Amino acid sequence: MSAESHARPTWVQVDLDALRHNAQLLSARFSPTVVCAVVKANAYGHGAVPTATALLEGGAEGLAVALVDEGIELRQGGITAPILLLSEPTKDSMVAVLAAVLTPTLTTIEGVQAAADAAKQIGSKNPVHVKIDTGMNRMGVKPEETQALLDEIAKYDQLILEGIWTHFSVADEEGDESIRFTKQQLELFEDAVRRAKDQGVEPPVLHVANSAGALTYRDARLSMVRVGLALYGLSPNPSVTTLAELEAPLPLEPALSIRSQVIAVRDVEPGARPSYGRKRPMPHAGRVVTIPIGYADGFPRALYAAGQDVLIRGRRFPLAGMVTMDQLVVDVGDAPVEVGDEVVLLGRQGNEEIPVAEWADHLNTIAWEVVCGIGDRVPRRYAGTEVGEAPKAKRRWWRPS
Repeated sequence: MSAESHARPTWVQVDLDALRHNAQLLSARFSPTVVCAVVKANAYGHGAVPTATALLEGGAEGLAVALVDEGIELRQGGITAPILLLSEPTKDSMVAVLAAVLTPTLTTIEGVQAAADAAKQIGSKNPVHVKIDTGMNRMGVKPEETQALLDEIAKYDQLILEGIWTHFSVADEEGDESIRFTKQQLELFEDAVRRAKDQGVEPPVLHVANSAGALTYRDARLSMVRVGLALYGLSPNPSVTTLAELEAPLPLEPALSIRSQVIAVRDVEPGARPSYGRKRPMPHAGRVVTIPIGYADGFPRALYAAGQDVLIRGRRFPLAGMVTMDQLVVDVGDAPVEVGDEVVLLGRQGNEEIPVAEWADHLNTIAWEVVCGIGDRVPRRYAGTEVGEAPKAKRRWWRPS
């Protein structure tokens, strides 16, 4: 038997109340340091505008994105809170950046000049942030070249230096070498800020810490923290959770689950080999069910070899064959599973749960890649209290006076 519909019954469910709860919890934990919610990559797969709005409602005071288009999407969604671009925009995109009232990160003399030219073109004054590379070797001005960049910004009345920042590369790791390196990054940053102050440059916003850095290095919270993964109720790793709990309980709530429905049920004989490649013979007579989700949706083929389960009727069941582009086949044995039964791929069902960390362990990857890898053709549905109009900024710390 089978069931079909025009809308495939597979979706990501996002709990807006969990997002608000996490934002409230972390804002209280880090106060008076303010929380900048990182909502790049479609808010880590949760859906950009609804997620950003819920996090602002929960206490985040601004947002950060990676791409210009991500910032413009938020503006078009009615969000007026400060939005920081985490990389220097291209020269060609700088007018669009400033017209959308996005705060650019600047790391080169050419970038400063492009921002100044764009500000002159649209007749505005704009806040900017400077990123210092303290050891990640990805983006940013070198510490010894920071003052020259600050001097270049000071030449233009159109640019207001509002923030200086850096990014930790191993704050989520617990080894002695990683701890030493993180502390070294903080020292390099503080030294650069101190030398800028000696030259009369004192921007009001200083930020270095991501989720792991903010949770485990209290002296790295400064005036702002850029929190991503923790706001979604996820932890970089168990050691970060353990260290965070030493300060106070931290009952974060995962906001995302992946849900589907059984669309077909078949009886099979022992030895049948379902799906592509005929990888595994069925060890018994029983039933297999088809679930409409596959690797094109962000359920990787590697989860089959890793032994990943799914949840149906509050129980775990293994895959019966290789993951395909659009569907899974699951071995339910003699369980009375029927067409239309809910299936949970990630999340909780009854007393059982499949956490994001389980997928990450099976895939030898990280939680970020799991949630960001959920495909666009899986619709996002929102549970909990609906979001309203995005709240206005509580402070003007990302706005020129």
